[in-house]
Amino acid sequence: MASLTTTSRLSLDIIVVGAGIGGLTVAHRLATAGHKVTVIEGAQTLGEIGAGMLLSPNVTRLLCRWGFGEKLKEVIAVQTRLTYRRYEKGEVLTSIPLGKLAENEFGAPAYMIHRADLHHILLSAVQPLVSIKLGSKAIGVDPNVASVTLASGEIVEGDLVIGADGLRSKVLEVVLPPEEQNLDPKHTGDAAYRALIPSDRLLADPDLRDFVQDGVNIWIGPERHLVGNELYNFVMLHTARDADETAKPADLEAMKAEYADFDPRAQKILSLVSSATLWPLLDRDPLKNWAHKSGKPYRAQGAAMAIEDAAVLGSLLSFITEKSQLSKLLSVYQDLRYARATDNQLGSRSNKKLLHLPDGPEQEARDAAMKSAMEAGLDIAKGLSIGEDNPGLKILKDEKERSTWAYGYDAEADVESWREKNWSDVLTLSAGKN
Repeated sequence: MASLTTTSRLSLDIIVVGAGIGGLTVAHRLATAGHKVTVIEGAQTLGEIGAGMLLSPNVTRLLCRWGFGEKLKEVIAVQTRLTYRRYEKGEVLTSIPLGKLAENEFGAPAYMIHRADLHHILLSAVQPLVSIKLGSKAIGVDPNVASVTLASGEIVEGDLVIGADGLRSKVLEVVLPPEEQNLDPKHTGDAAYRALIPSDRLLADPDLRDFVQDGVNIWIGPERHLVGNELYNFVMLHTARDADETAKPADLEAMKAEYADFDPRAQKILSLVSSATLWPLLDRDPLKNWAHKSGKPYRAQGAAMAIEDAAVLGSLLSFITEKSQLSKLLSVYQDLRYARATDNQLGSRSNKKLLHLPDGPEQEARDAAMKSAMEAGLDIAKGLSIGEDNPGLKILKDEKERSTWAYGYDAEADVESWREKNWSDVLTLSAGKN
């Protein structure tokens, strides 16, 4: 299907605070819809830090629809398989085939990509379309006139301010009502080492070669798990040893000691790490409101959800014909996005708990469930008949339902469905205000 974003009949002046992946994506969609967009970024130069990330089918379908498909293919690895392993010896608990199967199931591929590569693709596309003000730190937002005050003293005014400026957002300060303005994000109690290892070093080792050639591998253990993918990007999550909230170069010996009881092959991969960054993992409770009562400053989110957010906001604001419709359209944006984004955030928290179970009865039950699902899947792939009461089949069905919700979703189609049912009412309402 073609992109649902069309050129708006009313061009708004929109300020986007933040030029990360979320900020650039929403800037691209709004500019494509015909709006004048100014992106404000505190950094002097643009570049995305971090390591690899998953582009799941709900995201790749949008990026490919927007014309980024060929550029993505130059820098991605197709996610072929997802394998969960027991931490001590690497025993396979479950292995989920992806690749073409995922594309056939959800209508779009699953890719692994370096964050910097995705950021570069978005930046190259958006630079000719918008104004980007670098070295422009936002220090305040006026919700009544939709303006942003910069550290230089300059005031940038528009019709709408969108916050894509991270957990410590200046836009968030005015989005939240006073009683909810406990603005500091919370330390989750976890931290992650992130490292990139040249793939050829793993390919040269017969013990490690398969970890490059066979998709994503996740070793799960008490309070820790390791994730390695085809690129070869290695992420090592664990209980934080202090409350420091700043990213910093990792102590490699401390990093290796953290996983000394893991699969010898995982330890071998760790020995290839020449440098890594230690990132504290921060979070905040789901927001109750995403917009100020004025309808002018707005709040976007991060990673895959931010790309969906951009699709929805760009599509909705491509319909606008009168400024009086803006508040209503932003309210619709929250209605369309809130439950999904919140469920995704809370689901991430519960998934972490499941992966980090201590050894014992709960862990054993988890591992048994994973294995039964894998065995049921293998039997189905062989054409064998299995009973409806098979516990593995039930788990597979539950997992398919969750995957369909996560990966089968089309953000722009969601907007189109809303428009077909409700746009005439918005036009009637705005006509009554004129």
